[in-house]
Amino acid sequence: MNGEYEVRESTRAKRLGLTVHPDGRVVITKPARTSLKAMETFVEKHTQWIADTQEKFRKRLERQKKSGIELVALPRPRKGSAMYKEARKAARILVTERLEHFNQAYGFRYGTLSIRDQKTRWGSCSAAGNLSFNYRIVFLPTELQDYVVVHELCHTKEHNHSEKFWAQVGRTLPNHTQLRKELRTRYST
Repeated sequence: MNGEYEVRESTRAKRLGLTVHPDGRVVITKPARTSLKAMETFVEKHTQWIADTQEKFRKRLERQKKSGIELVALPRPRKGSAMYKEARKAARILVTERLEHFNQAYGFRYGTLSIRDQKTRWGSCSAAGNLSFNYRIVFLPTELQDYVVVHELCHTKEHNHSEKFWAQVGRTLPNHTQLRKELRTRYST
């Protein structure tokens, strides 16, 4: 690692966190009471992982350029701004409506629904069936919004990526393989 990284101090963080973004940026999330020395030790311990992850992203970008696949830059409004608040509100409405629509076919039970500013995921499903979605889902094309919603909804029944899971997804999205590929190659969270 070249030693350059951004530090975000958080009063809510309980432990040090590390994120490598597709553009190679490294962000360290540091609890307010953690010393700089402890943070530097943490970064040093993860130097190889950071370098490997940056290289993986670099190779992926290179492959995308060679294949002619163009990355789509989605808006990333500043936290707390009017656009950010509006996007979160719109995402909650969108996800609620699409969950209700698709669950007519599935009839699955799920817990709470939350809309978050997730850094590395479009959505997640807890072991208890609680669903969480990245607010930036609202900026995706409709068919990819539906893919993310169906993907997480099916995790309430199958908590893995087994053949049974993909069969569930395929019940309402037979083209899920193409949608997954497009989401993974053209859009980053």
